[in-house]
Amino acid sequence: QVQLEESGGGLVQPGGSLRLSCAASGNFFSIGTMRWYRQAPGKQREFVAVISSDGRTNYADSAKNRFTISRDDGKNMMYLQMNSLKPDDTAVYLCNAEVRPDSWLNYEYTYWGQGTQVTVSS
Repeated sequence: QVQLEESGGGLVQPGGSLRLSCAASGNFFSIGTMRWYRQAPGKQREFVAVISSDGRTNYADSAKNRFTISRDDGKNMMYLQMNSLKPDDTAVYLCNAEVRPDSWLNYEYTYWGQGTQVTVSS
């Protein structure tokens, strides 16, 4: 079984910064593509950023030029550096990962974390 745990959320003023972390633990062979999503109250879950196993990244328009996604495969970690935060960024941020269970299995399962709350308010 694989667990994903987010951390780093909190209350920040507009214009401030936060760094979110996503830690993967459990028994698995490798982690493929990882993503950040967010869900604000009363809204659908939306994509924020993605990073592939070879480090390629892509962002939602709302995150471009403000957020940076990264990963440390040696630590089974993913990060989201968020700068110039706005009240509209207030949401629960969730990480998502495609995990290969064993070396002889040529497929991946998708796992989700429980999320970490980010609140941007003065």
